[in-house]
Amino acid sequence: MMHETENCRLCNELSPIFHLNNEKYYLQCPNCNGIFISKQFLPDDSFEIDRYKAHNNDVNDIGYQKFVSPITNSILNDFDKEHNGLDFGSGTGPVITAVIREKGYNIETYDPYFDFRPELLNDRYDYIACCEVVEHFHNPQLEFEKLKSLLKPNGKLYIMTDLFNEEINFDDWYYKNDPTHVFIFQESTFAWIKETFAFKSLEFQDRLITLST
Repeated sequence: MMHETENCRLCNELSPIFHLNNEKYYLQCPNCNGIFISKQFLPDDSFEIDRYKAHNNDVNDIGYQKFVSPITNSILNDFDKEHNGLDFGSGTGPVITAVIREKGYNIETYDPYFDFRPELLNDRYDYIACCEVVEHFHNPQLEFEKLKSLLKPNGKLYIMTDLFNEEINFDDWYYKNDPTHVFIFQESTFAWIKETFAFKSLEFQDRLITLST
């Protein structure tokens, strides 16, 4: 059943259909410009777990370490060993944590499926790494509220995700083809997040997005 409009799961604005294909359809928010699949196509927990387990995430893989290096290099540049961090959505192979700990840094891992330690969400952190995670958020409003609350003053949230822009042909775009990528961001979406959740600054560097408190 097709819904002509749905409420945006980031800002709650009523959003019209943006893109249709044979399997599912997407809506785009006129307020925050987020693009999201209809709620009826959200994958369930068992599907997501099976999908994530299929990823071959070896923390010792040099290519994998290089992929996450925009985040790890930023942490090593911006913070010291006495600061504490959180690898949020660390998954089956927490490579960011492995690289950072090897340098003597203090960072914890948290994942709702593979490393569920809710007590960690009662603490606050100097930095949070969120690599290839935000596009999986079923309820990004709640998740960004949570992430902001977890950061200390002068903290940083490092995000890696592929951003959409109008020059991309959405129909051919590889990033939307992963069935667990349920919310797509644009630069303007992160600008909305910065203002709404009262981050002090926002920076873009290729696929790295940095929000500071």
